[in-house]
Amino acid sequence: MADDFDVIVIGAGPAGENVVDRAVRGGLTAAIVEERLAGGECSYWACVPSKALLRPIDLAGEVSRVPGLSLGPIDVAAVLAHRDEAVSHYDDAGQVRWVESVPAEFVRGRGRLDGPRRVRVTTADGGERVLTARQAVVLATGTSAAIPPVPGLPEAAPWTSHEVTAAKVVPERLAVLGGGVVACEMAQAMHGLGARQTTVLVRGDGLLARMEPFAGELLARSFADAGIDVRTNIGVTRVERPEPGGKVTVHLSEGPPLEADELLVATGRRPSTRDLGLGTVGLADGKYVEVDDSMRATGVPDGWLYAVGDANGRALLTHMGKYQARICGDVIAARARGDELPAMRDLAGGYGAPQVVFTDPQICAVGRTEAVAREDGFRVRVVDYDMGGVSGAYLLGDGYRGQARAVVDEDRKVLLGVTFAGPGAAELLHAATIAVTAEVPLDRLWHAVPSFPTVSEVWLRLLEAYGL
Repeated sequence: MADDFDVIVIGAGPAGENVVDRAVRGGLTAAIVEERLAGGECSYWACVPSKALLRPIDLAGEVSRVPGLSLGPIDVAAVLAHRDEAVSHYDDAGQVRWVESVPAEFVRGRGRLDGPRRVRVTTADGGERVLTARQAVVLATGTSAAIPPVPGLPEAAPWTSHEVTAAKVVPERLAVLGGGVVACEMAQAMHGLGARQTTVLVRGDGLLARMEPFAGELLARSFADAGIDVRTNIGVTRVERPEPGGKVTVHLSEGPPLEADELLVATGRRPSTRDLGLGTVGLADGKYVEVDDSMRATGVPDGWLYAVGDANGRALLTHMGKYQARICGDVIAARARGDELPAMRDLAGGYGAPQVVFTDPQICAVGRTEAVAREDGFRVRVVDYDMGGVSGAYLLGDGYRGQARAVVDEDRKVLLGVTFAGPGAAELLHAATIAVTAEVPLDRLWHAVPSFPTVSEVWLRLLEAYGL
């Protein structure tokens, strides 16, 4: 096997796969190195399995709001079986075949930088292979769950996103540490699938702290209605689990200890760049790799090293990693040919990254929140609208609760950010993403007429509330 390639990618998740695809389209040869499963976190332990678990909960909520319909108990075994199908039963043969069809070489093993343009791969059988890149090495190693330094927590073998999305049995009592996306999604999924007691422990003031406050408040109301116990402004001081697989006792900063069958830790992510050989090229080990808008690592001589997706810390979202990867692959190919570089504008750094929280209600947003926009010095006007007042929402059933917010730059009359919170709201987000990233003037947006009777009519109502 040849050991020299134009491009070598470490990490075969969605971002790494897209770099390879674009580089080969640009006329380069490529190899991609992966220690675990081709397809990465998203395919097996994050986006895909979590949404497979959440879809029945979302559908049950939708049915419950429509008069004349009823839904029996959820078949948990069938849901878990469908999850297993969605992740290809943790078999990446199909993903490997896709890589090879690009065509690129798939190398199974642990890849580490070994000086400029060199990648040393340790294979499963203990062997080694050294790969050399003529043009570029790209880091696409993602992130892993961060475990906070709570006494007894590591020894208690808590669940992370890996264990909860791959669960074979739904625990009767689940404690969730964290109030972000993973915590909220998986608390609702496990509770909807049969967890009798679900407790969410949040160190801050509420759920989804990085989004508009009303989004977390609306979700907290939904959790309360479902019987999920959300406790805010509370810390965990100690965790005990005397027997492996046995009861977990969570000691809190106030109140009596909480007992659970499983403890899910969802308090953030850390870059998977430790033991990656960054020190051999003058970078800090275990840190996010700082990059420019072409995804090229800064501070590395000759500009041969790149980082995409979670590895650079710009936007920890699969779709943004893929977007960065397309930029990266095209740029590497153009530089190799000596061509003019393609347009580069990483909108993740400019608040153009859309995000959906697939709970019921769904929470989705793009751009700046009101607070961030004001901190950034914009002259801001905020427009809110009750989505339950839109005809299309009323037709979706009784008890529809939702809210929309537009954050307007008053000087340029364009949208800085949009947030929707409500059942099915995720389908509204791409229109908002276009409006924000393309900086569509509000008087032009006024002529984008929403269909009646759909929830998208909320766009008209927001613009009317603004005064157009």
